[in-house]
Amino acid sequence: MLLSTTPTIEGHPIHEYRGVVTGETIIGANVLKDFMAGLTDFFGGRSSSYEKVIIEAKDTAIQEMMQRAQQIGANAIVGIDIDYETIGANGSMLMVATSGTAVVI
Repeated sequence: MLLSTTPTIEGHPIHEYRGVVTGETIIGANVLKDFMAGLTDFFGGRSSSYEKVIIEAKDTAIQEMMQRAQQIGANAIVGIDIDYETIGANGSMLMVATSGTAVVI
């Protein structure tokens, strides 16, 4: 499955539009990650524990979107958008939502 944030894929004409597809995931960060991120905030630097959570959530949402596109007979998704939001009490959960247009190329 080809994926693109652009509305077209160069060299691959779109033959059919199958519709909008989405993928969503909500993932929580545990207390240990919160503690380690707090230390990173205090001392500076990157929070690899949170980065891993964000990557996992993004990958899961994209996989879900791809599965939905395959179910409707698409072999590519164009115009992909990825949104990140914190939700829950004190922003303790991360939501990643992806969307795009499922197409046949």
